[in-house]
Amino acid sequence: MIMAIAMPFRLIWDKRGVVVATSLHDLRQRYQASTFGLLWTFLFPLIFLGLYSLVFTLILQVRVPEKSSFEYTLIIFSGLIPFLGFTESLSSGVGSLIENRSFLKGAIFPVELIAVKTVIVSSVTMVVGLCILILILGVRGELHLSIVALPFAIAIQWLFSIGLVWALSILNVFFRDLGNLVSPLILFLMLVSPIGYTKDMVPDSMMPILAVNPLYYMISIYRDVIHHGVIPWEYGFLFGSFSLLLFVAGFHLISRLKTLAADYV
Repeated sequence: MIMAIAMPFRLIWDKRGVVVATSLHDLRQRYQASTFGLLWTFLFPLIFLGLYSLVFTLILQVRVPEKSSFEYTLIIFSGLIPFLGFTESLSSGVGSLIENRSFLKGAIFPVELIAVKTVIVSSVTMVVGLCILILILGVRGELHLSIVALPFAIAIQWLFSIGLVWALSILNVFFRDLGNLVSPLILFLMLVSPIGYTKDMVPDSMMPILAVNPLYYMISIYRDVIHHGVIPWEYGFLFGSFSLLLFVAGFHLISRLKTLAADYV
């Protein structure tokens, strides 16, 4: 059991140099042909935040008791940033094995690392967005000591994202229609995840729906750590345990099916 859990961590650690090098290469490839280049990592979360704020604060006129419109915008931002990081990882990761089909038939680069570098590269915008948010809160004098738990929140999210991408990317090799379901899935998750609203706004009758959504726990962890000055041990344990289980299960699924998948690409 311990060996099964340790295997994906050992592979990533042993190949950490390869993961870093390929991640940096992918980042350069992504932005070198762009007019704004790496500036997009700053612009994208701000543009998305502007759209969300426009809808919720001006059109729907949502208000949080004892919070100004700007403070509510920061609350939206704390949920939107990790959600964008997750959805970018998901949308980029599902088709990653097919796009890198040559690795399935070679032994130089372990195919399990494709999902790892995809999630890392897709998280750059999220990390930049978090830095922007922390800077704003620091200037306003609203940083809490709980912010030290932020790296652990990111690590748990990475476990969750990598495990899910491992599972979906290998299944997508055999069931190509799976990739077409990602966009509507992301739209659905956007609606049922507490991004533009807080859990206090949700009626008790709707809580069972949120309770089965892993992103509810992920977003709540970020929001508690960043805004409420609380380290949510219960949510951290629940989401962390689920993420670790998905991470290990996804790794063993792709490890077992990768040889068979080479005949399908």
